[in-house]
Amino acid sequence: MDINGYKIAVVPGDGTGPEVVREGLKVLKKASEKFGFKYETKLFDFGGMRYLKTAKTLEDKDIAELKKYSAIYLGAIGHPEVKPGILETGILLKLRFSLDQYINLRPVKLYNADFCPLKDKKPEDIDFVVVRENSEGLYKGMGEFKDKGTKDEVAIQISHNTRAGVERCIRYAFEYCRRRNKKKKLTLCCKTNVLTYAWDLWERTFNEVAREYPDVTTDYAHVDATTMWFVKNPEWFDVIVTDNMFGDIITDLGAMIQGGMGIAAGGNINPKGVSMFEPIGGSAPKYTGKNVINPLAAICAAGMLLENLGEIEAGKAVEDAVIKVVQTKLKSLAAGKMGYSTSEVGDLVVKNIK
Repeated sequence: MDINGYKIAVVPGDGTGPEVVREGLKVLKKASEKFGFKYETKLFDFGGMRYLKTAKTLEDKDIAELKKYSAIYLGAIGHPEVKPGILETGILLKLRFSLDQYINLRPVKLYNADFCPLKDKKPEDIDFVVVRENSEGLYKGMGEFKDKGTKDEVAIQISHNTRAGVERCIRYAFEYCRRRNKKKKLTLCCKTNVLTYAWDLWERTFNEVAREYPDVTTDYAHVDATTMWFVKNPEWFDVIVTDNMFGDIITDLGAMIQGGMGIAAGGNINPKGVSMFEPIGGSAPKYTGKNVINPLAAICAAGMLLENLGEIEAGKAVEDAVIKVVQTKLKSLAAGKMGYSTSEVGDLVVKNIK
């Protein structure tokens, strides 16, 4: 942190995004007062409304501006009047690729057994982290059509994996697993028996890097088996590393077993650059403006943001406050069923930051 504090770019976005970000900013303010760090924010209007008015998503000058910030705090992107794919590609993916946010970090942690759909699973059973490669694979956007629109049409989608991209992700996962210092077990989740090119590279790289981390136990699981174990034995996992598409899929299942999208936060990480933090649920347009959406995922994202900036104590205090609220106050984690409004839940978290 420089003498003037952190600079945080705030992108409330679409739907309920502004509502949950508002609560996250309340929590950030309280944390700064409690732990003595300084920060300033600037609002950016990227999202569906801006696109509908200007036909613009994210321009190069916007990326240049965002590179000047310590972190990005995002609400949600997605508008019912904008064709699917435009905002996702033009804003979310462009941000990740342009800022080289090559890690998607997704903690999966149960705070209250009453909100878990799995029988007899307790908070100590569901506490792991997925490290997802965030810049390559099938999401690179490489492919082609042949004979499009004919009965002989072929659509080709390429999973593009580089040694450099795979290794930096795997190395990050080993370092994170060591730093997390719980079970110190890293599981490679992939599909080596069918996807024999991409996952051959992943497995070879994983095994080579593992030699440098003798204190970390390694494991392997096919992606289909991983989804089974998430449901049957989630306590087996500590840190999981996987590619872009598999990571996208298994982290949504992870969100469900930890209580739902209302509690699931994630970070798009550039370890040496600007990272972005967000609730992983969508913009939930049907709840917009009703003050009923669960803001805890956005608040947890704010806690992750603080931790990433080096404000470890403040980040932990935010998480502890969320845990207290989830365990002692809320009737449900679902929108409209919490027993409190969106703003009231934010106030409860603020009150419990110690």
